Amino acid sequence: MNKSHADHSGHKPHLAVTTIAALGIVFGDIGTSPLYAFRECFAGHHGAPINPANLVGAASLIVWSLLLVVSVKYLFIILKLDNKGEGGILALSTLIRGAVRGLGEPDPKKILMLGLAGAALIYADGMLTPAISVLSAVEGLSVSAPWLAHWTVPLAVVILAGLFSIQKFGTGQVGKYFGPVVLIWFSTLALLGIGALWHHPQVLWALSPWQGATFLVREWNHAFPLLAAVFLAVTGGEALYADLGHFGTRPIRVGWFWVVLPALVLNYLGQAALLTADPSAIRSPFFLLAPDFLQLPLTILATGAAIIASQALISGAFSLTTQAVQLGCLSRVRILHTSEHSIGQVYVPVVNHILAVACILLVILFKTSSALAGAYGVAISLTMTITSMLFFSAAYKVWGWSRFKAGLVTALFIALDGSFLAANALKIYPWGWLPLVVAGTVMSIMLIWIWGRSRLYARILQDSLPIDVLLKDLHKGKIHRVSGTAIYMSGKGLQVPTALLHNLKHNQVLHERVILLHVATLDEPRANVNEMLDFEDLGDGVNRVTLRFGFAETPDVPTALKLRMPETARFQPGKATYFLGRETYGVGKKATFIDRLRMSLFAVMARNASSATAYFQLPPGRVVELGAQITL
Repeated sequence: MNKSHADHSGHKPHLAVTTIAALGIVFGDIGTSPLYAFRECFAGHHGAPINPANLVGAASLIVWSLLLVVSVKYLFIILKLDNKGEGGILALSTLIRGAVRGLGEPDPKKILMLGLAGAALIYADGMLTPAISVLSAVEGLSVSAPWLAHWTVPLAVVILAGLFSIQKFGTGQVGKYFGPVVLIWFSTLALLGIGALWHHPQVLWALSPWQGATFLVREWNHAFPLLAAVFLAVTGGEALYADLGHFGTRPIRVGWFWVVLPALVLNYLGQAALLTADPSAIRSPFFLLAPDFLQLPLTILATGAAIIASQALISGAFSLTTQAVQLGCLSRVRILHTSEHSIGQVYVPVVNHILAVACILLVILFKTSSALAGAYGVAISLTMTITSMLFFSAAYKVWGWSRFKAGLVTALFIALDGSFLAANALKIYPWGWLPLVVAGTVMSIMLIWIWGRSRLYARILQDSLPIDVLLKDLHKGKIHRVSGTAIYMSGKGLQVPTALLHNLKHNQVLHERVILLHVATLDEPRANVNEMLDFEDLGDGVNRVTLRFGFAETPDVPTALKLRMPETARFQPGKATYFLGRETYGVGKKATFIDRLRMSLFAVMARNASSATAYFQLPPGRVVELGAQITL
């Protein structure tokens, strides 16, 4: 759990405030599913016939999916697999890899691949969630104000543009204002459901899992489309895990069991009760739960809730990007911390802009939430299945479960997730392929960056000079020294940095004090402050320093050096000069076509990456960049 929450979680006022803020960020996605999920079970030519038995069966499937997938799988089990407070599929894969290496076993590459695939799929889902949530809410105008129905798409575009424009203020600030709105939303969901249930209490039979099972058997020819529609009710489950680092485990659990789950169950049962009395209400069962005079206010509230719903995946995408950059899976991008109290709250401008454009284009292209539902669910069902696959390794390696116990629980998870995945696979044509292509593109970018970095490091290592050779020349007085401190960014080996060699070659001098600085990323979200810096005196004024940062942190090198350097080093931050290498890349003549293509893409990413000066928060006026041509 984040320190910001763990320190005060025992105090009820703090927990209440944090839980309300979490409602505004974490549960928005799953909280707006009633706008479209139940309708899709009976909509179109794939829908089941509308009759009382089927309505109870569909409600039963949704209720038990919420209980099994969200409550049991995520809230009771997966949320316990936090990586020192940070959640999400990439943090989970990092946790497993760290545990495996801690046992002295080789780094499991398949775990990294599964983590990257899951992360890429969440990016794709983050593109679809805001579009379908906002569009489905604004479509309430067709019920409450039919004369405004043709403004649905333009209004959705304006709302999405506004949503993405406020992300720079941070999830904490957004949650503070959104939380109370979402609390009103869930209260409204519950009241609407209770109102309909009062007249048709027989729908309460949906609380029995037997009703859902017999419904699937009875409507076997509609089973797969039905499961795909039911899955729309649980699509926010993975977002709960991805947003763990923003609020911590306890507020999420309290919010779910005390507010969200009861409200959702009551509303889905209420929609079944409404349709029992009036099957024609299938055109918009959620909005028709309300009396005529409340439908316009409900549309406005639903739109507000949908705006907030989009926040869960957007926040999750920001967290994932921060983790991916620190783990070396993506090129450096500008990352802004938006809270002085919670390290997990970040804003990534480039991700925000890409998601904004993608969401607006999707709304313009698909025009209705029903059309978007045909593309929605494929990516997130695959992500949930990957999380279940990773759970086996986590339970076995991290928790120390037996293979049998870990395998049994994993098999139950995969049976559930696999059913939803198979159902959603039917959506691949005509539009389900879209999020898969987006995810495939994101994963390819990650793999190319990892490949390019590995190849670059191997090349630098091949051409580098051992530090012992430099130390011998310094000891013999062969190199002219000048006053001051020079800091050279260095790899983890004992080689002379390329920038230092170029400085010697062109300027033929070396500073009186030289620091070879290696910045390492840990398998933990935050570094222990007492273990953040290692200092080694190599002699002749040359020191080797290793700074460690967690994968959820943005490294502030000058501050870390100022606070952690030993007094014996006589380090003066204001008089230190940072030397960075700025490489351009060439491709060897013997390279294959595929290698040339990958190398070209890697070079483009490297050129467009955020500068090391900005990323490591170095003072621009004290940075010297030395260019080099490297053939890979």
